[in-house]
Amino acid sequence: MPRRNSPPKRQVAPDNKFQSVHITMFINRMMYGGKRSTAMGIMYDAMDIIEEKLSRNPLEIFDQALRNVTPAVEVKPRRVGGSTYQVPVEVDGDRGVSLAMRWLLANSRSRAGKGMPAKLAAELIDAANGQGNSIKKKDETHRMAEANRAFAHYK
Repeated sequence: MPRRNSPPKRQVAPDNKFQSVHITMFINRMMYGGKRSTAMGIMYDAMDIIEEKLSRNPLEIFDQALRNVTPAVEVKPRRVGGSTYQVPVEVDGDRGVSLAMRWLLANSRSRAGKGMPAKLAAELIDAANGQGNSIKKKDETHRMAEANRAFAHYK
């Protein structure tokens, strides 16, 4: 990856069912071995489970979960004079959404349950309600940044 300029952002087409770019991005991150149809099936099954359980629009639940899990600050290591400091840095919008999606997927995969659609639906519902492992991960990231606030001037 070049140091001076970053590659241009790719435009992602919205998915067919919900017309949401975030759903497409989530499906792309969920995909293993290029198996898009499998990942789409899992995502749409999870959305159906959410609609069944809560009788609300599953896209609203997904967006709420994404907003709740997206971090505002994170820590980045910075070397100053032979020692490494964890410097708190504000998270860019795209990176925040990317981190949130990664955390939601990792925590839904590690969840106990019957099949990925049920585990993903449960994690999304928990995240939308402000609980679950993804929310814990966000809070842990925020606590780490707060604890290292003294090194903020090293940006």
